[in-house]
Amino acid sequence: MTIFILFAGFFFLVLIGLPIALALGISSWLTITFASNVNTSTIIQKAFDSLDSFPLLAIPFFILAGVLMSNGGISERLLDLANVLVGYLVGGLAMVTIVASMFFAAISGSGPATVAAVGSFMIPEMKKQNYGQGFAAAITASAGSIGVLIPPSIPFVMYGVVAQVSIGSMFIAGILPGLVVGLALMAIAYGISKKNDYVGVGEIPSFMDVLRSLNRAKLALLVPVIILGGIYGGFFSATESAAVAAVYAWLISTFVYKELDAKQLYQSFAQAALTNSVTVIIIGFSISFAYLMTLERIPVIIGEFISGLSDSPIIIFLVINLFLLVVGMFIDTISALVILTPILLPVVTDLGMDPVHFGVILVLNLAIGFVTPPLGVNLFVATGVGKVSFERISKAMIPILIVMFISLLIVTYVPPLSTYLPSFMEN
Repeated sequence: MTIFILFAGFFFLVLIGLPIALALGISSWLTITFASNVNTSTIIQKAFDSLDSFPLLAIPFFILAGVLMSNGGISERLLDLANVLVGYLVGGLAMVTIVASMFFAAISGSGPATVAAVGSFMIPEMKKQNYGQGFAAAITASAGSIGVLIPPSIPFVMYGVVAQVSIGSMFIAGILPGLVVGLALMAIAYGISKKNDYVGVGEIPSFMDVLRSLNRAKLALLVPVIILGGIYGGFFSATESAAVAAVYAWLISTFVYKELDAKQLYQSFAQAALTNSVTVIIIGFSISFAYLMTLERIPVIIGEFISGLSDSPIIIFLVINLFLLVVGMFIDTISALVILTPILLPVVTDLGMDPVHFGVILVLNLAIGFVTPPLGVNLFVATGVGKVSFERISKAMIPILIVMFISLLIVTYVPPLSTYLPSFMEN
């Protein structure tokens, strides 16, 4: 009865359109009230206790850094660099969108933020060059999903906290898988562009053109170098690196690029605060939900069920991926990380999978959830920015999703893509 009320209540509330955070909190309250002897104040207590965490301070600072960089002229310089590097290729503007998203991912750590920052420039530009509206929005939404793989990554921070894994190792682990997904998206973008005669823009750049663009964007490109170099150089922790990134973003946007005045700075802080407030509520109620699951031994039950499906790790990993893909269609990334990590991590570690490798797989699955209906946060951001119907962008996503699924399988069954760089850095 407890399990039924918890999950049935949650999914019912989500289906009627209640925000995920409230659905988690209300379903937890219903379960405690009607099927448990736990005090109802436990929901609030667990929510507040979960936020009393030093590593979680990284999340608001990374959000602030991304907003400051976006409002401070960084995205324009990254787009210019991407345009010089790949704009002349077949489907040049689509290629620029993907490469620019990979650059911006190294700043914002957020998928939706990447879509908004890059899409506001690139979707209108692709429309002007007669790219299909659905394709323009779809490639932008899918490229934005790379934002949670290439460091810094807010979901990696959350996973590191829940799984008690080094956040610095998670940051490093996401680099190669992020490149795999980016190259896969470029391949499908090239194929679709070739079929539809989406030509490149401009000429093949000279060496000096590349140097000039690199020079303009060098301060933005230094962000991941400062973050990762500082962590592995022992100068600051992963949490402190987020604060360093925010201060650095403010300094270069205000005093170097001079595109961030006092009014824009206030708006940036307000925007970051609103974004973080939603994240904090989701984290708090997700912890309460996960606490009730633990009391009822739900993680153990689900883990035993999955383990009993097959003796083959290959089959188990495939089942877990399919399960995560479905979850990503309905539940936001933070909630899914908090709820599913305690359930699935013991299963995969018993089968010999490195926790860092599993963290990358988990986040990549949920990143694909950014571009799969009905939740599809990136899709909604792209439709809003590009003024494209949800039906049109969903149809254009089909071949792109196939390529992303293939990338997921590669990352799952080729562990060194996730584990080599962390082991190299630790040694």
